[in-house]
Amino acid sequence: MEALPLAFTAGWASGVNAYACVLILGLLGRFAGADDVPTALTSNGVLIAAAVLFAFEFVADKIPYIDSAWDAISTVIRPAVGAIIAALMSGEAGTLQQAVIVATGGLVALLSHAVKSSLRLAINTSPEPVTNIAASSGEDVAVAGVMSLAAFHPEIALIIAAALLVIGLIGVYVAFRFIRRGAQRFKAWRDKRSDPATGSSAV
Repeated sequence: MEALPLAFTAGWASGVNAYACVLILGLLGRFAGADDVPTALTSNGVLIAAAVLFAFEFVADKIPYIDSAWDAISTVIRPAVGAIIAALMSGEAGTLQQAVIVATGGLVALLSHAVKSSLRLAINTSPEPVTNIAASSGEDVAVAGVMSLAAFHPEIALIIAAALLVIGLIGVYVAFRFIRRGAQRFKAWRDKRSDPATGSSAV
């Protein structure tokens, strides 16, 4: 169960930005001697793919409404990445231990993703780019910082990730009425994009 703290933290980070999580872990495992990082994450193919996808998300995540569309697409991807990373970390653990570690990574990633996407809907009630850029940049910094710490001090990183998750849940609760308004505006924007009468079509 030694892998559980890192699996929890990677799950939280995957729910926020899965590609950044994979990229940071892979780079630390390959170039910084982070022994707890699965070797599968350090291969050239994984690093290149993660870097390309992170670059795309880096831009998309900072544009109002595009960020929420990307979050919708990522609803399956982020928890899956969290579970996969946890599975790789479980290594030679027994069957029950592996199940606990994988479930932790996947469930924490799902919860973290739900917090992120909900807060973004709330932010999009005022669809100006400054707030989105600030929120996305803060998330990128948090993921980079927490995962860099987790690679060498997983127990401390777990505490920080858990605290950030709780703070996020509180933020969702406080912003619930704004989230509902954001969902309505996002739906209206999406319908407008897909309505042939407007002369536009969904990408």
